[in-house]
Amino acid sequence: MSAIIIFIQKAIAQGIAMLFGANGEILTEKSGNLNLGVPGMMYMGGIAGLAGAFVYENAVEAPVPVVGLLIALAAALLAGALGGLIYSLLTISLRANQNVAGLALTTFGVGVGNFFGGSLSKLSGGVGQISVATTASAFRCKIPGLSQIPVVGEILFSYGFLTYFAILLSGFLYWFINRSRQGLNLRAVGESPATADAAGINVARYKYLATCIGGAICGLGGLYFVMEYSGGTWTNNGFGDRGWLAIALVIFARWNPLHAIWGSILFGALYILYLYIPGLDRSMQEIFKMLPYLVTILVLILISLRKKKEDQPPEHLGLSYFREER
Repeated sequence: MSAIIIFIQKAIAQGIAMLFGANGEILTEKSGNLNLGVPGMMYMGGIAGLAGAFVYENAVEAPVPVVGLLIALAAALLAGALGGLIYSLLTISLRANQNVAGLALTTFGVGVGNFFGGSLSKLSGGVGQISVATTASAFRCKIPGLSQIPVVGEILFSYGFLTYFAILLSGFLYWFINRSRQGLNLRAVGESPATADAAGINVARYKYLATCIGGAICGLGGLYFVMEYSGGTWTNNGFGDRGWLAIALVIFARWNPLHAIWGSILFGALYILYLYIPGLDRSMQEIFKMLPYLVTILVLILISLRKKKEDQPPEHLGLSYFREER
C-alpha cells in the first residue's frame, strides 16, 4: 500500500508543473496564438523566482519564508508574462511566424535560465547547484492536520499550496472561457478574428492579454518545479521535457482546463512509470518515457475522427491576423 501511495504522490507532483504549463497554453491558444515557447517561459519563471528568493535570503540576516515566497511569486509571474509579451511583439506587431517565434522563445528562455542559474551558483560558491531552502519551506508547507490522516491525507493533503492553486486555477479558467463575457469574446477571437473585429472586439488586445497572462501561468509552472518539487534548488537543464509535455497535455485535454487536471496526473504517472518496473534497460526506459506523447497522438487521432466541435482546437489557431488584410 505504501508503494502505491508514494507512486500516486509522485505522479501528482510530476503532473502539476505540466498542469500550469497546459493551463497557460490553453488560455493562449483560445486567442488563436500557438505559442511553442512554453518550456522557455517555464525556465524564465523558475529562474526568476529562484533569483528573487536568493537575493532576498542573502540580503537579510533572518529571512522570513513568507516574504521570500511573495518575492518569488512576483518574479516568476513577471518573467513568464515577459516571455508572453516577447512572443506577442514578435507575432502580432512584427508579424513573425508563430512557430518560429515560439521555438525561439524556448531557446531564449532555456538559455537565460541556465546562464543565470550558473551565475548564481558561482555567487553562492556551489558547483552546478544553488539552494533557497528557507523560501522553499514556505512553498512546501503541507496542510496542518489533514496531511496527517492515513492514506487519504497522504494522497490528497500532503502538498504545497501551488498544487492546490493549480487545480483551482483550472476550474476558474474553465468558467472564464465558457461562462464569462470576456471568455466568450476570447473564443470568438480564436475562432474567427475577422468576425470578432467586425463585432467591435479588440482582437490585438485580447491576443496580447491572453498570451501574456498565459505566459505568467507557465512561469508559475517553472516556479513550482524549482520550489515545491525540487525543494528550492536549481540544476541546469533540470526541467527535462516537462514543458513539451505541457503542450502535449493541451491536445490530450482537448483544450479543456478541467480535463487537464486528471490528464496531468496521468502524464505524471506515465512519466515515472519506468522507475517502478524492474529490469528495464536504458532503451526500454526511453520507450516508456514516450508514453505520454503516444497517448496524445492517439487522442489527436480520435478527436480528428469524431470531429466534435467542442473537441477541436480554435479554428484560427496558429494563423496570424492583421486587420488591414481583413
